[in-house]
Amino acid sequence: MTRPVDREDPDRLYIVTGGRSRVDESSIDSVSLIVSECDPTPGMQSEHVKILRMCTSPTAVVEIAAELRLPVSVVKILVCDLLDTGRITARHPSTSAVPARATSKTRLPEPAVLKQVLVGLEKL
Repeated sequence: MTRPVDREDPDRLYIVTGGRSRVDESSIDSVSLIVSECDPTPGMQSEHVKILRMCTSPTAVVEIAAELRLPVSVVKILVCDLLDTGRITARHPSTSAVPARATSKTRLPEPAVLKQVLVGLEKL
């Protein structure tokens, strides 16, 4: 089965990313939450404009990729461009909801809760 992303013109993806194929994986990942810090400006790349408009509230990188119908790897490059210029902020969901002084034990859910979630998912 061919997905719309699989049919994307490789030349267009090359142009959109400026020929880059990788980003620093430590700065952003697929579930990082992206929030716009400014409005788009004239002359910006159309994909950057779409990301800024889409991320007025926290939005995951994978959600952006789905909305733009672009591979996640391409969206990571675009998001890193915006991050480098200070137009967005990015944070991992596990660090955004937990106070900095919390210990590693308080950051993870209790095993009993995870088992209940698993049972509930299996019943679906």
